[in-house]
This record gives sequence, C-alpha cells and structure tokens, in this order.
Amino acid sequence: MAPQIDELIQKIRELEEELEVEFRTKREQFQFIIEEKRVRFAEEVAHQQRRLKTGLFRYLAESRPLNVLTAPIIYTGFIPFLVLDLFLLIYQTVCFPIYEIPKVKRSEYLTFDREDLPYLNIIEKLNCFYCSYGNGLAAYFREIAARTEQYWCPIKHARRIRAAHDRYPRFFEYGDAESYRKGLERLRKEFEKGNGLKQGGKKAQKGA
Repeated sequence: MAPQIDELIQKIRELEEELEVEFRTKREQFQFIIEEKRVRFAEEVAHQQRRLKTGLFRYLAESRPLNVLTAPIIYTGFIPFLVLDLFLLIYQTVCFPIYEIPKVKRSEYLTFDREDLPYLNIIEKLNCFYCSYGNGLAAYFREIAARTEQYWCPIKHARRIRAAHDRYPRFFEYGDAESYRKGLERLRKEFEKGNGLKQGGKKAQKGA
C-alpha cells in the first residue's frame, strides 16, 4: 500500500480516538457506571430521569395514528433478522475455519443497554431493542462480509462507492493486476491487523 494511504488511515484512526474521548467526556456528566453489563445511574440522576418518563397510555394517546398502524410492519422485521442471525452463525462456524479467517465476535456488535434508561416506557424500550438489534446485526453482517471480501476479492471498485467498509482502503487498486497476484495471499493473512481503520464494533458503538 502507498505510504500516503497509510498516513491517511493513521490520521483517521487518530481522529476516531479523539472523537471517542469527547464522547466519553460527554457521557460522564450523566453519572452512570456499568456493572455486569447493566448500566446504573446515580440515584439522584435516576430519580430526575423517571420524572421525565411518559406513561404508557399517554404515549399511545399522543402517538400518530399512522405510526400505530405501521408498527406491525416494522416489527415483522424481527423474522428476517433472526433468519440472518442464524445464517451468519452457521456461515462463520462452517466456512471461516476453512478459510482461516478469524470469527467476528457477535457480542462486540450487538449491544442492548437502552432498557436501563429510567425515562423510557415499555414501548420505547421495545423500540430501542428493535433498533439496537437491527443496526447491530447489520454491522455484524457487514464485518463478516468485509472479511469474506478481503479473502476472496480484495479489489477496489473503479467507481467511488459510498460508505465503504473499514477494510476497503487496504484493498488493491482496480486494474493493478500485478499487485493483486503478488499480494493476495499476504492480504488474506492480515486479519490480525484489525479492520483497516478501527478494531471491532464495540468501540464504534460506545459513542452512539
């Protein structure tokens, strides 16, 4: 890889670290700690947040009718999510050991902690669970697909693509046949170096 690209990747890593520090500083003002995967707020903070909780009946009464009518369509998404989740488990278990690709840790991408927020009612907590699962599963799937692409076809596209995954900058340039043939086996073994720009998904989600 060209030194200029390595330098840009390093700068992006440093900026991500700075951004995470800012997120961490912002979170500290809400006075919570994490104990055995559960979030605990200081009692005074939790009491203030419970005062802002919208009751279930009031929440339903104030909801837009179209939001209520479309809710069953949204929650139907749980079915394909679960099917995809199962497929990814089988795919990684069967294929990744054969390709010698390190497995993606599901727990680093699927985080469920919004149910610990005192100001959310039961419906809001269900909505947050759904969004956490859908987006976490998408990130988990994306990393599995990215590792697969790094093994089988680590070539950049001729056209610019939006929201490329973190491994993409390490791929070979489009049309660079010599580098591809000489470097394919090397790149297939570079998974231990991380995702190209950042390590895993949990770090990225902390600031979400």
